[in-house]
Amino acid sequence: MKTPALALTGLLLLFPGTPGRAADPAPDAGDPASGKVFFQQGCALCHATVLGQGNAAASGQGPSLVGVVGRRAASVANFGYSRAMAESGITWDPATLGAFLAAPTALVPGTTMPAAVPNAADRLNVIAYLATLVAPRGVPEAANAAPAPARPFAADPGDWRNDAPGVRHAIVVAALPAPFSTSSAGNGPQVVVQPADAALSVPPGFTVRLFAVGLSGPRLLRVAPNHDIFIAETRAGRIRAMRAADGASAPSRDEIFADGLDRPFGVAFYPAGGDPQWLYVANNNSVVRFPYRNGDLTARGAPQTVVPVLCGGTGGHTTRDVAFSLDGRSMFISVGSGSNVAEGLSLKGMAEIRSWEAEHGRGAIWGAETNRADILVSDPEGRQPLRTYATGVRNGVGLAVDPETGDLWVSTNERDALGDDLVPDYITHVREGGFYGWPWYYMGNHEDPRHAGERPDLAGQAIVPDVPVQSHSASLEMVFYTATDGVAAFPAEYRGDIFAAFHGSWNRSSRTGYKVVRVRRRGGVATGEYDDFLTGFVVDNRSVWGRPVGVAVAHDGALLVTEDGNGTLWRVAYAGTGASAGR
Repeated sequence: MKTPALALTGLLLLFPGTPGRAADPAPDAGDPASGKVFFQQGCALCHATVLGQGNAAASGQGPSLVGVVGRRAASVANFGYSRAMAESGITWDPATLGAFLAAPTALVPGTTMPAAVPNAADRLNVIAYLATLVAPRGVPEAANAAPAPARPFAADPGDWRNDAPGVRHAIVVAALPAPFSTSSAGNGPQVVVQPADAALSVPPGFTVRLFAVGLSGPRLLRVAPNHDIFIAETRAGRIRAMRAADGASAPSRDEIFADGLDRPFGVAFYPAGGDPQWLYVANNNSVVRFPYRNGDLTARGAPQTVVPVLCGGTGGHTTRDVAFSLDGRSMFISVGSGSNVAEGLSLKGMAEIRSWEAEHGRGAIWGAETNRADILVSDPEGRQPLRTYATGVRNGVGLAVDPETGDLWVSTNERDALGDDLVPDYITHVREGGFYGWPWYYMGNHEDPRHAGERPDLAGQAIVPDVPVQSHSASLEMVFYTATDGVAAFPAEYRGDIFAAFHGSWNRSSRTGYKVVRVRRRGGVATGEYDDFLTGFVVDNRSVWGRPVGVAVAHDGALLVTEDGNGTLWRVAYAGTGASAGR
């Protein structure tokens, strides 16, 4: 089948492929069937391809693509487009779609679209598929449907209006609602500039101050043994390094440590201790390392590839973190799923499943999701073949190793589209060989109805995580609070607890997340409760001005927090009873 709208000659001449690779053969036009397969494996996690209730253009993490060919950019209602996209003036036709998919930031500088499609034939096929997604006649270009009605916020503990420092939360797994108890919302945020009257809130005795501005989508951050601050600017493909004295209100040095990377996220220093020799970076589909000595603010050498390929696809969840065991022998790498819930997964017989799991681990998924929704492990040199450490972890964005016990912990985004309060995200220690449910089960023995009856052998096998958190919070980086002294050090009661950044919801009728929480532990064991710690990024149920991503403990005991909505870095310090929170 050929799509008339795609009868473009020379499109492949404009986008001949990736550098260092022979140009792809130029077909007459794209193949919609191949494009659909590619789309489902790499794009469907974010972009809807069906209309919602009342023929509304249902948004997800990205805008709906129903009827995108011939539509103005940023014209679907109820989606929080970047300012760059809203002001681009583009109309999507095969040429502009081809240019955008080849290099999103080249066509629309400032776009938040993270992923390119480097192969020209794949681009033609995807565009051919998109051209088949035609909205029914009579449906306006931007359907003006409002988000699904929300519960009164007083009856909704997860609603942002109930957030405040010290508010405690506990998700009771036994009391989870049934799937589809509420409709699946498309309520993505509109990110705005911080309003003049907007201020952040922290517990009494703490202060929060703006520490750095003008960052490019700052994501995960980690503090080097010599106290420098390293930040992954994922969309920009680079690692930023900052230096600040204890108690300083701003960095004294701000440098680009390395650039030209492939959507870097995880950063780790190796070996442990005060004199690391390497800085490891987890790219979208590889792990590299740079020679490093204390005080380096720019890379002293080219990156060395440690793990050349993590999985078979680069779409879907793209955040990879990297961490090392306390003894330095194991390198852990988190790889999120390519899809929401492995839609269209081929079925295997039990004999095939047993053979597959013997190699990949209990509950390991196959097909396009091979080596995904897993935590993988190798050695720091990458000499050992990647093996599965834990399975069924849908999107384990943040990794951390307990400095006391050596246990590996993970902060995880769970699946969408089962309703406002399903499925809880979670923070948990990870058991080697453990299965955490995705895509067949969640929170123990709750079967996902979209895979009903497919894996009865896994009933009762999924581990219940230590700390379930409000569904759709989008829990990202986590860190153990380890500071014992310093001008900004928190009181002793915080030591050993966990701080985690919640990026915020899009699949919930009332907004949730957009904050930093404290996960309580007692004797090194999580109680299952978590408290709001840093709040105030939400303007209303439509708009937010900040989306927390990274958390790290500075040398002076302050908690550092990145947010990628407006590209800022914040510093939370303890100043004693009576201190003013500040802004």
